[in-house]
Amino acid sequence: MTPPSRIQLRKNDQVKVIAGKSLNKVGRVLRVLRDKNRIIVEGVSFLKRHTRANPSKNIKGGIVERESPIHISNVMIICASCGKPTRIGHMILSDGKKIRVCRKCGGSLDK
Repeated sequence: MTPPSRIQLRKNDQVKVIAGKSLNKVGRVLRVLRDKNRIIVEGVSFLKRHTRANPSKNIKGGIVERESPIHISNVMIICASCGKPTRIGHMILSDGKKIRVCRKCGGSLDK
């Protein structure tokens, strides 16, 4: 198995899906699965789980929908300043801090 690549996306980043069944949907990153190069995006790529009722854990039975992980290559981060999907660049500030920047407008992607 190949080692996981460096994932530049973080939790709470706004992303747009650029490939797959959820094409052009926009959502917020809920989780980053670094070992599998995947992320879970809010409101994107649902799967159905059939669950059995468990009264002791207060779980109702039935069909439950939840988000499934999608590969990081299928999403692009949305820049807060220009509002467009972009690639991620890096810049080192004068105080030595490294930040993520938009490749289209040069604005900061970090809050």
